[in-house]
Amino acid sequence: MEYFYSFNKYLKDLFGCRVQRIPLNANFTCPNRLDGKPGCIYCYQGSSYKEKSLDLKEQLEKGILFAKKKYKAKKFLAYFQAYTNTFDKVENLKKKYDIIKLFPDIVGLIIGTRPDCINEEILKLINSYTDDYLVWIEYGLQSPYFETLKWMNRGHYFSDFLKALFLTKLKFPKIKVCTHVILGFPGENKEKMLETAKILSNLPIDGIKIHPLHILKGTPLAKIYEEKKFPILSLEEYADIVTDFISYLPQNVVIQRVTGEAPEDLLIAPKWCSFKEKMKVINTINDFFKKKNLYQGKNYSGTKHLFDNIKIS
Repeated sequence: MEYFYSFNKYLKDLFGCRVQRIPLNANFTCPNRLDGKPGCIYCYQGSSYKEKSLDLKEQLEKGILFAKKKYKAKKFLAYFQAYTNTFDKVENLKKKYDIIKLFPDIVGLIIGTRPDCINEEILKLINSYTDDYLVWIEYGLQSPYFETLKWMNRGHYFSDFLKALFLTKLKFPKIKVCTHVILGFPGENKEKMLETAKILSNLPIDGIKIHPLHILKGTPLAKIYEEKKFPILSLEEYADIVTDFISYLPQNVVIQRVTGEAPEDLLIAPKWCSFKEKMKVINTINDFFKKKNLYQGKNYSGTKHLFDNIKIS
């Protein structure tokens, strides 16, 4: 049984075949890391994203070849993933995004960014691809709570997310919006995390990625954890929360991720977030759905969007 509307199913419904994301590093940076800023406290400063990568054409060629072999994929999405993929001049963004036009098997474009790094001019550019491609933009929210966003040194607040979301959905409705949230921040109990789900269920998002908080070596978060070992969710606690979380979301919201993982040699805690544990995590989440008789939308109230009357001139 499928307990939630997965991204794989969504793509299969749209294209009738296996469609695979090809992650790309376009050598962007992040405004939260400039001028000596430390960035978000969980961001891995020694990441390979910091280094110059292969050119985009070569990344796509290699990624497509790999996805065809491993996943038997027939179509592909170019996923501008690393750092803030709208943090540049529009003409430079266009040069990078236009790489997809060289590959006939690419059917979509995904752009990961921050909600404080978007404007109407950039959205016009992104919207220009919607006639020929499936287009998603991913806004990293992480949490709607002021105290949490301040604690993680996120550099933006919930108001920035709302502004970006409604600018996108009201002026450029062909662009699909996915939001990222992290569960397990210190100071957020289960009730607060489920309140996040209820808030998002009343917003016009099209998809969501849900990650557990995990701690990587070399990050400011690792230092904080070293000094004061705040509680980290166990796998069972996470599975219990994420299944309830998904039950509050409308059934048409695409659940693009239900967990997150990291290389074992970089991961401090929790150990169940390592790459090798991924299937165990997925299976545990499905077990909790079954045990609790839950599924996506079961607890969704059907409330009308709280901001339906908003207009942006």
